[in-house]
Amino acid sequence: MLSYYNRRMIQIPFIIIALVLVAASAWLFSYNWAAGAGLITLTIFLLLFLYLAERKLHEDVQKYVSTLSHRLQKVGEETLQELPIGILLYNKEYTVEWANAFLTSYFREESLVGESLYEVAEPLLSAIKSDKEAMLDLNDKTFRVMSKPAERLLYFFDVTKEERIARQFKEEKPALSIIFLDNYDDLTQGMDDQTRSSLNSRVTSMLNGWAKKHGMFLKRISSERFFTVMNERILSKLEEDKFSILDEVREETAKHYAPLTLSIGIGQGGVSLPELGDLAQSSLDLALGRGGDQAAIKQGDGKVKFYGGKTNPTEKRTRVRARVISHALRDIVTESDKVIVMGHKYPDMDAVGASMGIRHVAELNGREGYIVVDPSQIDTAVKRLLNELKEQNPDLHSRIITPEEALEIATNRTLLVIVDTHKPSLVIEGRLLSKAERVVVIDHHRRGEEFIKNPLLVYMEPYASSTAELVTELLEYQPKTKKISMLESTALLAGIIVDTKSFSLRTGSRTFDAAAYLRTNGADTILVQKFLKEDIDTYIQRSQLIETVYFYKEGLAIAKGSDDYVYDSVLIAQAADTILTMNGVQASFVIARRSEETIGISARSLGEVNVQIIMEQLNGGGHLTNAATQIRDASVEDAEMELCRVIDEITEGGNEE
Repeated sequence: MLSYYNRRMIQIPFIIIALVLVAASAWLFSYNWAAGAGLITLTIFLLLFLYLAERKLHEDVQKYVSTLSHRLQKVGEETLQELPIGILLYNKEYTVEWANAFLTSYFREESLVGESLYEVAEPLLSAIKSDKEAMLDLNDKTFRVMSKPAERLLYFFDVTKEERIARQFKEEKPALSIIFLDNYDDLTQGMDDQTRSSLNSRVTSMLNGWAKKHGMFLKRISSERFFTVMNERILSKLEEDKFSILDEVREETAKHYAPLTLSIGIGQGGVSLPELGDLAQSSLDLALGRGGDQAAIKQGDGKVKFYGGKTNPTEKRTRVRARVISHALRDIVTESDKVIVMGHKYPDMDAVGASMGIRHVAELNGREGYIVVDPSQIDTAVKRLLNELKEQNPDLHSRIITPEEALEIATNRTLLVIVDTHKPSLVIEGRLLSKAERVVVIDHHRRGEEFIKNPLLVYMEPYASSTAELVTELLEYQPKTKKISMLESTALLAGIIVDTKSFSLRTGSRTFDAAAYLRTNGADTILVQKFLKEDIDTYIQRSQLIETVYFYKEGLAIAKGSDDYVYDSVLIAQAADTILTMNGVQASFVIARRSEETIGISARSLGEVNVQIIMEQLNGGGHLTNAATQIRDASVEDAEMELCRVIDEITEGGNEE
């Protein structure tokens, strides 16, 4: 059928011809009336033909348009009902007004009309109100829902296949891991060949069985290292299992009087294989830096998760390492114009004592040393120490400077030594850390995800009782150009006593060696007790804190202070220590306000509960048995709720370590 436009194009020449014939007829009639009359008759017949053709054209067009409208209406109705896209209309009360057959087929009801969206699929309401796409699961199908709030219209697109492919792609992403036998060399050093072979066989068999069970590839690459290849799906199962292989190996080898522990470093995140290898090695270093006997998973975006770490780390450091570190520190000090020592915010006796020890190292090597202390952030014990310094050793007291003074004297050749912390967010003055180009880190805490960037030297020993103990050992290998003063020795000894709770926790043979060295150099134990002595008001405040204690879960005790009262950090820690000595308490948590903007939480345990991982979930850190955190812009009740949430996650299947 010719279109209306094409028909018009055909009629135009006929009209022109008709007009020409009319003009010719008039001209011819003036010369020959008979010929003119004939031509006029022909013109009339032609015009009649054009009229009839026009009527026929109009009728055809009307018929065509009517047929086309019917077809379009039919196609539209069939499309709405049979197109594999769900369509739903609802009213202002979120009641379904109409739904096509495709969408209705996924529900038990024959019709959804009149049903409330609250009953049909409540998650749809969030998509409607937010005007964003949402994902919805219906009868093993996944739909992407698009909302048109103005029309009160919902479109449902079946993306089941795409989601399955995406999930499969994610699950099949590779992950690499390195398994390290923490204390293999130390454990097998005195074994005969048969016993060592038996231990090797036992551990290898357990790891091979574990790998086969989960579908991993495992290869031993050295006497103490294994390499494994897995995917994200396998890794998820290992996380659900919380890497029980750590406990199995430890417990099985302990039965044969050879308690061997594992450290596992895993790299994941869909990056390239070389990057996965780097992540795996970095994770292993992190796990070993935290004391071993745990698994660390590092993702491509830098996030780290930890599992295991349920045992106290055994002492592995040697005096050879202490001597090497001491000599390296001496070389770095002599290459610097001066040394500035800085601890963590609200420094305790360990941080201040270690700072005084490092300042003495600078003096022994002919460099000026300064200690950064914020006068507004010191506790009673530190204040007493500083007052004693001012009276007995004014020259040493003059080396204690404020953060602003440190910023003024620091140059690009100044050495900044960070003690008793490795987290940039916890140092006394972050601007000083940013300005310094030469940084050394000395710490005894387990390494966390946050770490100071690009230090020249790192001496981290989570097996040590305190940073003061580490610094004391470093002093033993420094030049003996000047004897350490009585107050410096006393401050270091006080740091050890505070962190070990008078040699009752985390105390090894090296701790007593360090204490003996300090005592030999004049450390005054009576003066230590004077520094650490508490007044009656402090004792009453601590008792009032302890009075609020309750058991949140079996063995987990929580106490909290008044939200409108600021407590001393030492008092909070002492309250946690005291609660831990009570019968039936496996771990204690004390929540109290540290300042107008900050809530502090001190956590202690006897080892069965890892309080470090709990505090890390709250952006804090510490040790297995001793940890803390600070929460800004929150109330005591808010901090309590957040602490309980983290405890629930960990004890009921969360990210436990």
